[in-house]
Amino acid sequence: MTHAAARDDPSLRDAGEVARALGTDLARGLTSAEAARRLARDGPNELRSAPPVPAWRRFLAQFRDPLIYLLLAAIAISLVAWLLEGRGGWPVDAVVIALIVVLNAVLGYVQEAKAESAVAALARMTAVTSAVLREGELRRVPSDELVRGDVLALGEGDSVGADARLVQAAALRVQEASLTGESVAVLKDPATLSEPAALGDRLGMVFKGTAVVQGTGRAVVTATGMATEMGAIAGMLEATREEPTPLQREVARIGRMLGIAVVVIAAIVVAAVVAISDIRGAADLITVLLLGVSLAVAAVPEGLPAILSVVLALGVQRLAKRNAIVKKLSSVETLGSASVICSDKTGTLTRSEMTIERVMTASGGTRVTGVGYAPEGHVVRDEGERGAAQLAEDIVVLSGGSLAGNADLRQTAEGVWEIHGDPTEAAFLVAERKLGVDERRRRRFSRVREIPFTSERKMMSAIEIDHEQGDRPVVVSKGAPDVLLSRCTRVRKGMEVVDLDETWRRRILADVDTLSDAALRTLAVAYRPLEAGERPEAPDAALERNLIFAGTVGIIDPPREEAAAAIREAHRAGIRVIMITGDHPRTATRIASDLGIVGPGAPVLTGLEIDRLDDAALAAAVRGTSVYARVAPQHKLRIVDALQADGHIVAMTGDGVNDAPALKSADIGVAMGVSGTEVTKQAARMILADDNFATIVTAVREGRGIFSNIRKFLRYLLSSNMGEVLTVFLGVVLAGAIGLAGAGEAVVLPLLATQILWINLITDSGPALAMGVDPPAGDVMARKPRRLTERVIDARMWAVVIETGLVMAAATLVTMDYYLPGGLIAGTHDLDNARTAAFTVLVFAQLFNCLNARSDTASAFRSLFANRWLWGAIVMSVLLQIAVVHVGVLNVAFGTVPLAADQWLVCVAMGSVVLWYTELRKWLGRRGREAV
Repeated sequence: MTHAAARDDPSLRDAGEVARALGTDLARGLTSAEAARRLARDGPNELRSAPPVPAWRRFLAQFRDPLIYLLLAAIAISLVAWLLEGRGGWPVDAVVIALIVVLNAVLGYVQEAKAESAVAALARMTAVTSAVLREGELRRVPSDELVRGDVLALGEGDSVGADARLVQAAALRVQEASLTGESVAVLKDPATLSEPAALGDRLGMVFKGTAVVQGTGRAVVTATGMATEMGAIAGMLEATREEPTPLQREVARIGRMLGIAVVVIAAIVVAAVVAISDIRGAADLITVLLLGVSLAVAAVPEGLPAILSVVLALGVQRLAKRNAIVKKLSSVETLGSASVICSDKTGTLTRSEMTIERVMTASGGTRVTGVGYAPEGHVVRDEGERGAAQLAEDIVVLSGGSLAGNADLRQTAEGVWEIHGDPTEAAFLVAERKLGVDERRRRRFSRVREIPFTSERKMMSAIEIDHEQGDRPVVVSKGAPDVLLSRCTRVRKGMEVVDLDETWRRRILADVDTLSDAALRTLAVAYRPLEAGERPEAPDAALERNLIFAGTVGIIDPPREEAAAAIREAHRAGIRVIMITGDHPRTATRIASDLGIVGPGAPVLTGLEIDRLDDAALAAAVRGTSVYARVAPQHKLRIVDALQADGHIVAMTGDGVNDAPALKSADIGVAMGVSGTEVTKQAARMILADDNFATIVTAVREGRGIFSNIRKFLRYLLSSNMGEVLTVFLGVVLAGAIGLAGAGEAVVLPLLATQILWINLITDSGPALAMGVDPPAGDVMARKPRRLTERVIDARMWAVVIETGLVMAAATLVTMDYYLPGGLIAGTHDLDNARTAAFTVLVFAQLFNCLNARSDTASAFRSLFANRWLWGAIVMSVLLQIAVVHVGVLNVAFGTVPLAADQWLVCVAMGSVVLWYTELRKWLGRRGREAV
């Protein structure tokens, strides 16, 4: 750090010097007038936020999609054709497509509005205030009115309103997990640092957005608003570009590709018709152009945007019932494509509830079962039965730790256990309740004095009156084991007290090492009844001597049980889980190992090590490292970027402000709804309302099911549309062979423009939409994540689409030849009858095809009736086709004639050819894979 930078870092300067530089009287604070002047000059103490997007702009944004552009072009072309025809009747095709486009926009807008409402409902509704010294008086003002130079008065439970340099502190502990990721509250010290330190190690500073959990202090505000450390992260967040989801990129690619294909197909078909037909005037030319327009419209799956929106919206609603709020529809599918889930540790993979796990005393070790603040569990010996001696020792340790603390544990009216105060002190209260001795301790002891914890002493003591021992005063101490041990001369062993010799000392230190090696935070407890004549008011040093060592506890923020199960499921699905935390490397490794993220001896990469790596070296490191510790926000961002550059689709979870930039940069950011900060929720694309990591796996399963269904209805829509295109194209090219050229019309048309539009109307909407809610075929979580280079429509699907389209076209044209005089098969019916039969065969072929399209490998007869919506859509389409063939007014509109009963049987049989052909192809494919 340069000299200038050091001069600007308040942690490297004396507190008095900082106050003088800011023009502040530490005894009286600022005057109201000066505070108002600075507020007007510097602006409110708020983070800069993007202006809200007006509703009309959010609605118009729904139309920014290549497929929508294509449909808008189809509407324009259809209207031009309608005008050329003489504006007879309604422009049905243009109206239908316009309705689909508007419906798609409404669905997207409504869903995003719902998500915004849900996010707003999760936001904290109370305005944060701060206690400041103004004109020598303590006042509570809104935190957004704090200015540089204000003197903050900090107390337990306060939210720190701005970055500030500590002037004084008494046992001040601040929870900085939302900023640094550190799970343990930091003990603050006003002393000036000798050299620059990481954010979590600047003990002389307090930061905006953190919370005081214990003690008191005073600090002079050094930065407000965007100049704070939280503001720096918010600035990083603004600079982070939000990438489109894989589904958005793929749909855009499909839209561009179809746009080109539609123009080429329409041009080729129109050219072929003009070349083969005997064009006698403008009317014939208009008929040909209309066919080209209709074919272009038919080639575009105009229902695709609306069906995508509906399917994604239904997935969003299902996830909402499971406490996952999705802000953007396309984000649902992205989770299904995720190959890596990067997760914060504290509060995401762990409970953020400090828990005593081990107790080590003279008689051996005991395990404390149960996790979290609910006092559910037992204290059991490591080996064998616990005797009365060990029980007595455990009671002294846990009750002693509860006495030497100021936390409070209580149960709410809803039955939820919550704490007030330092989480580490609360851990003693919870463990003591598991022994069932908390009531006796409260009746037995009354506090008369406290010697607070300081960073120099690394211990605190309480002087209590013991009512069971004739109101004799007793000093109870809790602190770092090495510090406490140096003040002890005896050790508690069962119901006795023995001298603390060197053997006992080595044994106690070995116990501490055992707990530390297990990544447990250690605290020791000691006590001493005061001698006759000793007064509780005696000097601290006189009281905290000749103590009796009671034992040591090992404390941890335990992993969530449901997170371990979710990680196993993620691994089964081929998804790599990575832990990124600001915590200590040893703690991170222990939690990652307990959760099954890594095995024993796995590498850990720290923030300082990441700083020494260039982008290429980091890209190589992320391939083999799944645990990152002591990282800052910029490190998280680099890790996510490196994984994405390596071809991964990355989901990032987190709850703290420090997670927000990485959440925004990831393919999908997942914020915690309960413990998450508002900045994080705004940056994320999905919010877990229950903070449950396991909900992510549910979302992955949902996303994979949605992707599977997207492929199903794309396979169906494109192959059906291909059938229409090839029927018209081959019908024109092979008109002479099938008897169509001699049917007496100047323009050779196997299908009329209105018939093509009708087929699209009844087969592209209902069946495709029903396929979007089809149950997933097989176990979607047993499949590997799809690669970033893998297309929704790959080469194999295109082959199936063209192949299926050819079969449909062949069945349709063979039916036309069967009924037309001449051609390969001599028929006896006129053109209208033959065209109606061919028209009906193509409709039935597409309905049979929707059964095929449910799976590219499994038989259509497997779980045939699993999707009742699909069967409902098929029945409705059949009824509509019967109506268009047999209702007089529809005969006129669509150029159809009634069919005889035997003709209906022929149409069903010919339409089913696509089903039997595809079943044969799938069977041969399965046989080939089995042989391999």
